[in-house]
Amino acid sequence: TIARERDEFHYGTFPEGFKWSVSTSAYQIEGGWNVDGKGESIWDTFSHTPGKRANNETGDIACDSYHKVKEDVNLVKMLGVQQYRFSISWSRIFPDGTTSYVNQAGVDYYNSLIDSLLKIGVEPVVTLYHWDLPQALEDVGGLLNETVVDRFNEYADFCFKTFGNRVKFWITFNEPYVITWLGYGIGVFAPGINSSPGEAPYQAAHNIIKAHAKAYRTYKKFYKGKQGGRIGMTMSTEWAEPKDPNNPSDVEAADRVIQSILGWFAHPIFKNGDYPEVVKKQVNERRTPSRLPVFTDAEKVEIAGTADFFAINGYTSRLEPIPGAIQATPDWLKIVPWGMRRLLNWLDREYGHPTVYITENGVGTSDATVDDQIRVNFYKAYINEALKAQQLDGVDLQGYTAWSLMDNFEWNSGYGPRFGLFEVDFNDAMRPRTPKRSSIYYNQLIRNNGFPPLQRDERITGDFPPNFIWATATSSYQPMRSPLYLKGEPTVILMLEIDGTNGDVACDSYHKFDVDIELLRSMGVSHYRFSLSWPRILPSGNRTTINQAGITYYHALIDGLLAAGIEPMVTLYHWDLPNALQDSFGGWVGAEIIDLFVEYADICFKEFGPKVKRWITFNEPWVFTVLGYGNGAHSPNIKDSGRLDYQAGKNVLLAHAKAYRLYQTQYKAVQNGEVGITCNSDWSEPRNQYRQVDYDATNRVMQFFLGWFMHPIWVNGDYPDVMKEYVAKRSAAQGEATSRLPELTTQEKSLIFGTSDFFGLNHYTTNLAYETFSPDRINEVSYYEDREANTEQDFTWPAAASVWLKDVPWGIRRLLSWIKKEYNDPPILITENGFSEEGNSHELNDWWRTKFFHGYINEVLKAIQLDNVNVIGYTAWSLMDNFEWAEGYSERFGLHWVDF
Repeated sequence: TIARERDEFHYGTFPEGFKWSVSTSAYQIEGGWNVDGKGESIWDTFSHTPGKRANNETGDIACDSYHKVKEDVNLVKMLGVQQYRFSISWSRIFPDGTTSYVNQAGVDYYNSLIDSLLKIGVEPVVTLYHWDLPQALEDVGGLLNETVVDRFNEYADFCFKTFGNRVKFWITFNEPYVITWLGYGIGVFAPGINSSPGEAPYQAAHNIIKAHAKAYRTYKKFYKGKQGGRIGMTMSTEWAEPKDPNNPSDVEAADRVIQSILGWFAHPIFKNGDYPEVVKKQVNERRTPSRLPVFTDAEKVEIAGTADFFAINGYTSRLEPIPGAIQATPDWLKIVPWGMRRLLNWLDREYGHPTVYITENGVGTSDATVDDQIRVNFYKAYINEALKAQQLDGVDLQGYTAWSLMDNFEWNSGYGPRFGLFEVDFNDAMRPRTPKRSSIYYNQLIRNNGFPPLQRDERITGDFPPNFIWATATSSYQPMRSPLYLKGEPTVILMLEIDGTNGDVACDSYHKFDVDIELLRSMGVSHYRFSLSWPRILPSGNRTTINQAGITYYHALIDGLLAAGIEPMVTLYHWDLPNALQDSFGGWVGAEIIDLFVEYADICFKEFGPKVKRWITFNEPWVFTVLGYGNGAHSPNIKDSGRLDYQAGKNVLLAHAKAYRLYQTQYKAVQNGEVGITCNSDWSEPRNQYRQVDYDATNRVMQFFLGWFMHPIWVNGDYPDVMKEYVAKRSAAQGEATSRLPELTTQEKSLIFGTSDFFGLNHYTTNLAYETFSPDRINEVSYYEDREANTEQDFTWPAAASVWLKDVPWGIRRLLSWIKKEYNDPPILITENGFSEEGNSHELNDWWRTKFFHGYINEVLKAIQLDNVNVIGYTAWSLMDNFEWAEGYSERFGLHWVDF
């Protein structure tokens, strides 16, 4: 419940004047490390030291931005941002770090960049120090030498004087925590000092804070009045989530983490000129005398209040493990969007409602690709959390900056992690830039100024057609007591147990069907969909033994439903194959199964047909063929994907068709019922709507999924052409004489075609499909490899307890419209749709499920009213919590809570 509410997507826009920005830093993109008089920086020295960086890569050339001002500015213009944050290389202007010599070529470079930005209407945001200290200053102690305070002030003063007539947004230091701890503590960043990790970081931080304050006072005294700019420091932190928010010790520990990273610098500047009390206490208690330097009273006065805004870089959150966190690149970055909102709220409360700018936020990828869906999702999720903080929580957030403009030198990770909105080809001397999908998405966000409500999601009002079927559903194995208790043969499902749980008792509906009927009556449904248990009626799977107790039970259930005014919708097979049939000839892969199923169907039609007017032969054949006989994730746990699953699929089609023909010839005239089949299908969208191959992949996903069974029945008696083509192509490449997809004969096609009176559809969620062909995997035999496509989901979509289930209402409307077009406008009966929760808490206020049904059912109404789709009914899954297959009782889909 908490996670669902926390992650709910919020539609809205940022206030007018909100600043959208993108960022880089000098060493990471400029290159030209020793040209035109530039002095050496500590990163030049560090990266030229073998073993300090991944693959011994350097920033000597990087993106070659020193020679590509025009190209970079064009990238900025393409994004449509209002600001561009970049840093000045101190040693490019002052080669030895002092004012003794000004390198005019460096000044000219930054003048050119600033003027070019202003020409396109983009405000320059200038960082004075982004980690590249002149090596000459490091040679005399660097940030550990207090003289750096005056040297930095002189450098800042020159920049204010030279560029301040055009630059109105200054940042003194970027991420001082990183500078001090990684550079002077553990030594993994330049200058690589780790000789005194208990003291050097504190001294470096002390000098940084004083240098920042002095530069701020210089700007305010000499420049602010005539230039009218603002100045601050960019700090960074991870959000620290208490392991147990109800445990005060954990809350205090989380606060200490943030105070020791962020408060270390923010507290002196935004509060009282001194370090946080908790930081002083922690450091002082660990060693005497304290390793934490002390500010004088005069220094505290000079430091306090030296920021015109709160600039924060935030990427990730800290808690091990973080539930639902997605591992990204590099390893330290886990995608935890809600951490951004919590961090912004913490800043707001801790520092007295300051004006906040997010000055860096982004995610890396491990490979060079322009199809960066993970970055699109990242920005969507994190920026939405920032919007929540601004709109819902009242945080004074006035700007957001994406990191970074382009792929660049990622410090000691070299060119491995790629954070760019534009790809850079580092193997090409010209360093060409290519837009990634994320750049298009970010541009769209900027143009919309956030997330305006979509017309796609607007609700409509109206009535469903007369005689519309309103139903709920269960399946025999999930709510009933096992046949083992009835002296019958077991079902093959009993072979599958996860964490020691099975369906032996389940909801005990075998003994409580009268209670279930009363629940149905109180709901007001017109129909109840349930399945018959094959082994409860035929324990050995054939006519040799008929279990009269089972038949009596189903008669009593059907009679009770009819007495309550509820029509039964009966599924013949919902996955619980008699175990004897699996053992004797392999279950659904054996040809014998076809006639045995028809024999079982014949008994059911004869016994119950006078009272049952709607039959479903099979429920979700894709599941028990691909998962049961393909990857082994479902009983009977056989792994032979791309062979047995296809054979099982063919046998299912033939068994369904023969049962349908049997009903038509022997029962329909008297009983006047309808027979169909229910297939499950997610809706799939192209992951990249700018790549034709993803549209093609989306079609293959749909045809291999839903088309596999519905195309033969509704179109021409045969599998979809694309399915036949792709399986045959891969089979031939693997040296097979014939396709692994078993051929349907002319007679079989004629038998199958037209064998359904309605289109049974189970639908829950939506996916994003993309092309996955790889010559390296051509010999892999697999249903998933055959289709040369895969799917993923947008992690910003609200999640259910089931890892595969996201709440995407608009997907059902698009699927229904696709079915109408693809299968010649059939009457569609939605036979399952629902949403899962987890755990055993007696939570009856399932507001998230209410929202799910509201959203999905309204999209069904749109399909009927706006798209003229012939939907004849809707079935909610499920009547009650039950045994959820491999997940046991951990996932609850029920409209009624069951205390197991």
